[in-house]
Amino acid sequence: MRLNKYISHNSHYSRREADHLIEEGLVTINHIVIKDFSYKVKEDDKVAIKGRLIEPKKRGEVTMVVYNKPRGVLVTKRDDRGRTTIYHKIPGKFRHFIPIGRLDYASEGLLLLTDNPEVADVLMRSKLPRSYNIKIDKPLSEEMFQAMKNGLTLEDAREGGHKASNITSMEFAPFQEIVVRGESGKNTKLRVTITEGKNRELRRFFAHFDAKVLDLKRVAFAWVELNNLPENKTRYFTRQEYETLHKYIKEVRKNDSN
Repeated sequence: MRLNKYISHNSHYSRREADHLIEEGLVTINHIVIKDFSYKVKEDDKVAIKGRLIEPKKRGEVTMVVYNKPRGVLVTKRDDRGRTTIYHKIPGKFRHFIPIGRLDYASEGLLLLTDNPEVADVLMRSKLPRSYNIKIDKPLSEEMFQAMKNGLTLEDAREGGHKASNITSMEFAPFQEIVVRGESGKNTKLRVTITEGKNRELRRFFAHFDAKVLDLKRVAFAWVELNNLPENKTRYFTRQEYETLHKYIKEVRKNDSN
């Protein structure tokens, strides 16, 4: 495993922070300063930061947290404009945890965090279902419904995305679930389930039909549901959620090795 990845896997430092530590000569391996980012850590290597030995985590060791993110909070470590991030909000003991995917600034709801980078990577890359309660400012048209049911490819998917995003085109897989929860005036409330977590995917999708997403709340990620967790509060996984997670990770590893 590369040195910076090893540090981020086994400490509270991010990959970027690990790079800075290595660059500044604060990382030693077997008491020798190493500034080679690509150094491959061997099983018997003793890696230390500022003289403090890193204890490697046992494979499979993982802590999972569910957080009910409020609107107006960014899912990032820091913001150059000084806006509030989830790390200003969550308890200090979770501030080295990795968010699994993102919810944009105006979105709310279920966000998973973990202290295990491998698990974070597996879940982010997965096709596990993500469910959202959304409200759009248009009646649901047949054209929208068919695109949700059958999928959609847009050469120009910039509308609905962040103005600084460099993503221009996007392919939308068929939605797994579409439920109309209510209609009021021109507005429509939906519960939708998708199997990807692309950048502002739902906002871009509906923008193609000249519909604006007024509210967006993630209410479930695979087998984990938000339920009645209060806004801005956290909870640990239940025993059943951990058991399901371990089974899933085991299956992914098995498939990857084949």
